[in-house]
Amino acid sequence: MKRRRRRVIKPRIWSRSWVLQRQKQGAYANLCRELEVGDMSAFTNFTRLSPVLFHHLEDLVRPLIQKTNTNYRDCISAGERLMITLRFLATGESFKSLAYLFLMGHSTVAEIIPATCSAIYSVLKDDYLKCPNTTEEWKKVAKGFQDQWQFPNCLGALDGKHISIIPPPSSGSTFYNYKHSFSVVLMGLMDSNYRFLYVDVGCNGRVSDGGVFRGCSLQQSLEQKTANIPDPAPLSGTELLSPYTIVADEAFLLKEYILKPYSSRGLTQEQRIFNYR
Repeated sequence: MKRRRRRVIKPRIWSRSWVLQRQKQGAYANLCRELEVGDMSAFTNFTRLSPVLFHHLEDLVRPLIQKTNTNYRDCISAGERLMITLRFLATGESFKSLAYLFLMGHSTVAEIIPATCSAIYSVLKDDYLKCPNTTEEWKKVAKGFQDQWQFPNCLGALDGKHISIIPPPSSGSTFYNYKHSFSVVLMGLMDSNYRFLYVDVGCNGRVSDGGVFRGCSLQQSLEQKTANIPDPAPLSGTELLSPYTIVADEAFLLKEYILKPYSSRGLTQEQRIFNYR
């Protein structure tokens, strides 16, 4: 019988040589430190946060993302994990590009970013993404629209944004949108200062903005009258009662709580002014 050739198994590389230089040559150890000390405006441009805010956020997320050192290697610090994530959110760079910039494996970056995003959301959601749930909070939002945009009884501006994705395997045309790309939809309600009041994200891009809204919790709350929307109030300078509404575009259905523009054909001067506002 012929002797079977022994299969030679090459020893697995524990870590590439250039990755081992991360703590000395990586962007976090060099570029980021240099920007923080010598050019704070460039640091802010790099991370979209000032050094003070960066370290404040680092302290908040550290208990959720900090790992422990092992006998084989030192862990990636919470600050570096946060820096990688902020750079990804600021630029949309690929994971491979960030891996070379920060001298770490592509799979490591792919693990760090989702986990850190979840941690950021956990520590900031109660203070910075809080949908109004009392009559007084809704009236404060409406006052902002009245003062800044001269639009009365407005509770927010609603619209959807398509976020491009690589479609999941075997998903067919589920995520294929009218812009001829694959996406998920981010539905957002904004106040008069462009700040998010409510976010619903993840619906497949094939669904229209109106369809996404019909499936989100905000619409259900408004429909069931559990959102504590203020009672109708007089418009400025009149005694005419008008309901508090959310403004949206033509993709949404006209409701008592949804106000949309007039059709663009044959408008009167008053209707043109209304659409502009």
